[in-house]
Amino acid sequence: MPNTSKTTKLSPADYLTRILNAKVYDVAKETALDVAERLSARLGNTVLLKREDQQPVFSFKLRGAYNKMAHLSAQQLKRGVICASAGNHAQGVALSARKLGAKAFIVMPTTTPQVKVDAVRGLGGEVVLHGESYSDAYTHAAELEVKKGLTFVHPFDDPDVIAGQGTVAMEMLRQHQGPLDAVFVAIGGGGLIAGVANYIKAVRPDVKVIGVQMNDSDAMIQSIEAGKRVTLADVGLFSDGTAVKLVGAETYRVAHDLVDAYMTVDTDAVCAAIKDIFTDTRSIVEPAGALAVAAIKQYVAKNRVKGQTFGAILCGANMNFDRLRFVAERADVGEEREALFAVTMPEERGSFRRFVGLVGDLPGGTHNVTEFNYRMKDGLQAHVFVGLSTQKGESPKLAKLFRKHGFETLDLTHDELAKEHVRHMVGGPNGQTGDERLLRFIFPERPGALLKFLTLMQPNWNISLFHYRNQGADYGRILVGMQVPKGDSKGFKTFLTELGYPYIDETENPVFQLFLKNG
Repeated sequence: MPNTSKTTKLSPADYLTRILNAKVYDVAKETALDVAERLSARLGNTVLLKREDQQPVFSFKLRGAYNKMAHLSAQQLKRGVICASAGNHAQGVALSARKLGAKAFIVMPTTTPQVKVDAVRGLGGEVVLHGESYSDAYTHAAELEVKKGLTFVHPFDDPDVIAGQGTVAMEMLRQHQGPLDAVFVAIGGGGLIAGVANYIKAVRPDVKVIGVQMNDSDAMIQSIEAGKRVTLADVGLFSDGTAVKLVGAETYRVAHDLVDAYMTVDTDAVCAAIKDIFTDTRSIVEPAGALAVAAIKQYVAKNRVKGQTFGAILCGANMNFDRLRFVAERADVGEEREALFAVTMPEERGSFRRFVGLVGDLPGGTHNVTEFNYRMKDGLQAHVFVGLSTQKGESPKLAKLFRKHGFETLDLTHDELAKEHVRHMVGGPNGQTGDERLLRFIFPERPGALLKFLTLMQPNWNISLFHYRNQGADYGRILVGMQVPKGDSKGFKTFLTELGYPYIDETENPVFQLFLKNG
């Protein structure tokens, strides 16, 4: 595989010169440095957001790619350039090539989402689909480089690429000349943090540079700890922009010498950070773009600091729309604004209402039910999957309280299986559901709505299924199975009228008959 890093070791002063003379602004723009007002107020520290999500390709990668290509000779540009990438670097190279009038070959894995392939083609890049992974694409790009006489534009391990990325820090220190305690930087291959660290340590060495990686993609951290570059056997793909198995030789050298500290964050923390950034900016960044903010929150909580100023580089915003559902699902859990429990309750009349009443009377403020999954198991007991709005660290206390009141409870707040799969799989057919009716309701999203429903029910009716998930609107969509004797049809109609909630009777729906109705 090609490695374009130089053998001569460049000092921070050398890199400073390269950064100051970097050619990036023909295609890139100076992005804003915004104060995250709400997040800052919540943390008691000033958080500055460097908005690289505002670049033409929605990522900082454009800076390094163009700076590298702008330093190529006319003959090299005439022959063309090549890179391997499944995302942001590919778009940066394609746009830079179009600006410079060069041919660009972009090797992408066959598994690359079509939206990214279309984006690269839209910028004039010639896409070559090869292999199932980035490594496969990288190897093929190296072969084409030699075969076609092209120039390889490395995504991170090249001094000109690193210098281009260093202009991010140059802008930050020019835009904010006041106190700055630390700058947090996401790390994939290391190009961004190498550029940022070189500039900051040459100009303001008092400012800490803190690298951030996903806990399942921490190649740089493992390499620093081992004292040499370490190749990971596997990497997590949630933050695909930083999912690199082996960091660059030059980026490792720079990071080893200049980066002050490193942190890891997990998926839930990143989802919560994406939500925080949206709250302050109304922009949605990709997971890699939120790593720095997630780390700042973690750093403040761990060190209990107040009144400091932190910079976070929002390094990209190429988010697939389909991933937003997952991000929204996990954001409140990541912030621990939602706790998840498995509650076992006796299959007896009134137990459901007693549990709901217990939730309503919980100490420490309002605890709204965010999710409730229930399907009758047998005639003795029922297992219920419950979500509650909470404060950070509160779930163990609530689980203990439920047990005290006779409801055996498991705290699932940090259980990955429960969060990712089980919450969507609760239920199934059973043989205890005679005279069952299935209805879809729209409940007003306000305290007491569920209790009103349970209070108006006649004592001889039984709830056999209940599914509810708060979707963030001012109403909730709820599925309820109820055992109502055939002779109570008139009373059931009266109940629905008094309740006053919009509903649709789904008892004859074939989906219900196939999957939830026994026999």
